[in-house]
Amino acid sequence: MKYIAATLAMTLMVTPALAQDRMTLMLDWFINPDHGPIILAEELGYFAEAGLEVELITPADPNDPPRMVAAGRVDLAVSYQPELHLNRREGLDLVRVGTLIETPLTCLVVRADGPVQSVADLAGRKVGFAVAGVQEMLLAAMLAHSGVSPTEVEQINIGWSISPALMSGQVDGVIGAFRNFELNQMDIEGVEGRCFYPEAEGVPSYDELIYVARAQDMDHDMIARFLLATERATAYILNDPEGAGEIFFATSAELRNELNSRAWGDTWPRFATRPAAVDQGRYNRFEAFLVDRGAVAAAIPAADLVTDVTAEPAQ
Repeated sequence: MKYIAATLAMTLMVTPALAQDRMTLMLDWFINPDHGPIILAEELGYFAEAGLEVELITPADPNDPPRMVAAGRVDLAVSYQPELHLNRREGLDLVRVGTLIETPLTCLVVRADGPVQSVADLAGRKVGFAVAGVQEMLLAAMLAHSGVSPTEVEQINIGWSISPALMSGQVDGVIGAFRNFELNQMDIEGVEGRCFYPEAEGVPSYDELIYVARAQDMDHDMIARFLLATERATAYILNDPEGAGEIFFATSAELRNELNSRAWGDTWPRFATRPAAVDQGRYNRFEAFLVDRGAVAAAIPAADLVTDVTAEPAQ
């Protein structure tokens, strides 16, 4: 697969026999093992068979993806379930159309050899975050669960520099680190990390990575074909994770390194096997959590937040 960079865009080039529908997808981050089903769907020809030519765009800022799709600049974006709940309160006309990673990956990471042995130990210390709003909200909930007020912690926007900010001592902890990535990165650098899991610290379980589209004018058929192609790719990965990993790493020399090899093994079991399927209860529970936390005034029904684009339309 050949990647052609243009203003951070990388087009997955195919040579179809028939005309393809062009789709733009903004990722949440640079290409990494989290995006395995997307890359495999291209490499195995599933997108081409679905009549799609998919362009991947990496964000210049981690806050960009939902805003870009809400503005109509891209067809789909990879985002986070907790962020969707907050985006809707910001007036972004977004809806979840699919799931990529169906378990939480985010965690609050500290140095294992440092003074923070529990979440409560963060009182009076510094915590870095990458995505404004959503990660601050998760941190506040985890702190409250341990009896610490968010005002007792200095929160610093560290952008992409998650592991380096912690390892260098710039901050005492980082929220938004992925347990399949940053912990491995730190270990490779000789620094042991400790992860506090949101779902064990007062936050209901949620879908880590989701696909969001603009509700008012999304192309249901095109998105459905995209999701079915990634579902096929996920099945391939689950049946042969080692072979699928080789296909993934072969797409770019930059991907073949120890960090990504470790991350692949920690990531593939978490891929959503039914990416289009909807769990409204999970979204309703997260809405109830936000109301209980006082983060929002009233709940948005899950039916307004999620949709199954593969379902037959009502007659």
